[in-house]
Amino acid sequence: MIDLPFNQPGRFWKGNLHTHSDRSDGALSPEETVRLYREAGYDFLAVTDHFRAEYGFPLTDTRSLRTRGFTTLLGAELHAPRTEAGPKWHIVAVGLPLDFSPPEPGESGPDLARRARTAGAFIGMAHPAASLLTAADAETLDAAHAVEVYNALSAREDRGESWHLTDVLLNRGHRLHAYAADDAHFQPQDPPGCAAWVQVRAQSLDPAALLYSLKAGHYYSSTGPELLDIRLEEGLIKVRCSPARKVFLSGGAPGAQVIEGEALTEASLPVAMFERGYCRVTVEDADGGRAWSNPIQLGARSHASTQV
Repeated sequence: MIDLPFNQPGRFWKGNLHTHSDRSDGALSPEETVRLYREAGYDFLAVTDHFRAEYGFPLTDTRSLRTRGFTTLLGAELHAPRTEAGPKWHIVAVGLPLDFSPPEPGESGPDLARRARTAGAFIGMAHPAASLLTAADAETLDAAHAVEVYNALSAREDRGESWHLTDVLLNRGHRLHAYAADDAHFQPQDPPGCAAWVQVRAQSLDPAALLYSLKAGHYYSSTGPELLDIRLEEGLIKVRCSPARKVFLSGGAPGAQVIEGEALTEASLPVAMFERGYCRVTVEDADGGRAWSNPIQLGARSHASTQV
């Protein structure tokens, strides 16, 4: 079973992995963007401006904006031609070195992602539903650590959630984690920022510690509820959470186990229907906010081409 974050050393730190500033197509400066997240109670932020020629291939340096109680991760949204339905890839790379070089002529999206991962970055498939990413596309992106399963900006187009593609990939044996992000640009027509985040379990706010935990999958994602504990005991997934109206257990088989109630804070759900694959927990609160665990591997299935 993949290590869950709840018993890992340290505490949870709230952060966003996909954000844009006016160094690319965002409305606010990096300083204003960081201030907004810090004042909203976040512990860290990755400003991931579009790494494209039209913006001068920015890798926005936010190190001077770190404080004792708030840190930043350096990253970018990488692009290269092309996917089945779109002219370019959208790849979140968090933890890039400042000297990461622009794409070479003819460098593909998967090659660019491999180079970013080799340079030390956490790699995410950005908003697959909004990009109409296919399973065939996604299987070539073998450097990915995780899929962006919820993107708050894409939700305005009714393409915010990407769990279907993630479940297909997991069922094919790819070991992937799953994160939520708001993809905030703070343009007037956009939904508010600070709408989706990750809670990363780490011993400190040191960027290296956060990156280690991201790559290990020691986090969960949310648009509202808190996950306090998830554990496997005697064939049951046992969940503790902030007050919820629904707790779901879904995974590598059609259907789901669902418990409904008022102000649920605990639930136990059988894993029998998923025991040869994986399962995942979703919690929904009274306001419709959701929290998602990372996929929990229950069997030995794995995909040889997926990088470790």
